[in-house]
Amino acid sequence: MSNLDASPAEQDCRAKHDPGPVAELYQARDVPLGGVRGVHVLRTLPQRVLPTVGAWCFLDHFGPHSAAMNVNPHPHIGLQTVTWPFEGEIRHRDTLGSDVVVRPRQLNLMTAGRGIAHSEFAVPGAPAGHGLQLWTALPAGHRTTDPHFEQHKTLPVYEHPGLRAIVFLGTLDTVTSPATTYSPILGADLTVNPGAEVTIPLTHYHEHALLLIDGDLTAADTDLQPGPLLYLGTHRSDLTLSSRTGAHAILLGGEPFHEDIVMWWNFVGRTHEEIEQARTDWEKHDQERFPDIAGHTVQERIPAPPLPGVRLKPRGRGH
Repeated sequence: MSNLDASPAEQDCRAKHDPGPVAELYQARDVPLGGVRGVHVLRTLPQRVLPTVGAWCFLDHFGPHSAAMNVNPHPHIGLQTVTWPFEGEIRHRDTLGSDVVVRPRQLNLMTAGRGIAHSEFAVPGAPAGHGLQLWTALPAGHRTTDPHFEQHKTLPVYEHPGLRAIVFLGTLDTVTSPATTYSPILGADLTVNPGAEVTIPLTHYHEHALLLIDGDLTAADTDLQPGPLLYLGTHRSDLTLSSRTGAHAILLGGEPFHEDIVMWWNFVGRTHEEIEQARTDWEKHDQERFPDIAGHTVQERIPAPPLPGVRLKPRGRGH
């Protein structure tokens, strides 16, 4: 999925300090997606003072929508896209020749590396689209890797009395997703039973965040509502969750990402020049970096927005 902002702002993402255990709420921003009439998403990453959680650098909660979430061909560099639907079906096509349908609780993972383009369209007749679109920033040693795509229809489950967690990326306790990762990371879809109180283990030197999708949930002495992201910081060996009526939530985590990055439009880079070159290659229809997608015309390609009138640069947490 694309960041379809008509005038995307520079995202300043310098590696942040180690906060220790905290419980900070970050409100979601209502973002209208340019070119998709009537469709809005709730964006909780990046935040100005919280650019990343581990390598997670982008989090949109979309739907449920009455309008189809149809996104024409657009490019990415330097990241992995994670498509995680709760409802609906999404057809994914890319410049590698991939053409698949992803269904609820199945993982589409696209590694952009040096460059890839893709499209995502709602499957006609399927329920309204509802789910998450997430990105992870690729570390320096892998950010120009060859692009690739993988789909995982069956994923491992971490179970504890009162809790069921689908581990779609990385590792939770001893349960590890088969999906390819490039830094220590965690992405898990949690279902908490009504009346349950459960403690789950965490990797203490990682940072974590929790997003409530539905229901009620208390974590780190904080009563959550659907919408805001609860940032939990680092140095937690476990997390106790409780719910009166039951809850559906997403747990994200990972080793703090100690690299400065620049995010603009659909690109994650390190310098202004890197972002500018990727934009140029997309606009000039560079067939080596961004070849055509079967089934789409050149006219369907989403044009890149103009770069801002200032140099793109990273800044630190809290700047």
